[in-house]
Formats: sequence, C-alpha cells, structure tokens
Amino acid sequence: MDYPTTRKEAKEQGATHYFTGVPCKHGHIALRVTKGGCVECLKLEWTESNERRKEYFKTSDAAKAAKRRYYERNKQLVADRASMRSPEERRRHRATYKKANPELYRVLVNTRRRRNRQATPSWVTAEERARIRALYAEAQKITKALGIPYEVDHIYPLISDQVCGLHVLSNLQIIPKSENLKKSNQLLDAY
Repeated sequence: MDYPTTRKEAKEQGATHYFTGVPCKHGHIALRVTKGGCVECLKLEWTESNERRKEYFKTSDAAKAAKRRYYERNKQLVADRASMRSPEERRRHRATYKKANPELYRVLVNTRRRRNRQATPSWVTAEERARIRALYAEAQKITKALGIPYEVDHIYPLISDQVCGLHVLSNLQIIPKSENLKKSNQLLDAY
C-alpha cells in the first residue's frame, strides 16, 4: 500500500498513517500515525502503560474496591459476558480460580464429605461402604469410556426442602453430570 510521505499530505488525504523512511528520534524506521508519532514508539508506550496498570490492579486496595463496585452495579452484564465464553475458556478460568483459591475448594470438598458422613447411618456395614466406593469408581470408568462426565447422584437429596435422603447404596445412582446439574437437590424419579 502506498502511504503519504509527509504528515501534511496524510492530513489532506484523510489518511491515518504516513511513511517518511526517516528514523524517528528513537531510531525506528516505521509508519507514523497522523495524530501521533512512530507506530513502534506508541507500541512500546502502550506496553509499558499496560504493565504499570497490571501492577496497579494486582496490588491496590482501591482498585479491588473499584472492581467490587463495578461488579455490584453490573452483575447481569458480567454474568452475560461470562456465559458467552467458550467451554474451554470457562474451564481455563475455573482452573485458574481454583489454583488461586485452594482454601475455598478445600472447604467445599470437606463440607461435601462431612455432609455425606453425617448422612451415612451407623448401621451401614463395611461391605456396603466398599460397594458405595465401587459405585463412585464405576462412575469414573463410565466417564473415561464414554468421554461424557458421569456422577453418583442421591435419588433422595441429602439436603432438600421436600425430603432428605441417606448416603446409602439404595439411594445412589449413576447419571450423566448434565442431568445431575439439572436435578440439583430436587426429588425426581429415578433414572
């Protein structure tokens, strides 16, 4: 593409860039922006500015507070933007969040385990406990074989407003993860 050779020509033609062939004050022989300077110099300035801003947002309490205020004012917009992400981008985001918040995930896992322990009656035998563990292993095998995530579901949820079930073999079933997420903690027919 032919660029104007002077800034004056570029302005007259309404062009956004021009090329003189002469090095800028930093030694770059590159396009120049009609409303600015050398394109390479601008790139360097933008990069430095972005690095400074990254550090500001990482460490500043004021920036964290500003982010919280923005989120409170724009919850729906943030949620809509997040739902438009691709599945692999969501997985990557979830993994990054999980890595940054290991204590939170440890609490969630321990809460789920405690809930299962509390919902397991004392009359459950060691043999039945082994069969329950085998059911979880079977769900993992099915997931690997089919490539679709499967989970062990409580037919009667452990926590529900309607009715609460027990963590026993007769109350467990293997279903696809998507179905389990749809079901949530509702009481539905067995699959």
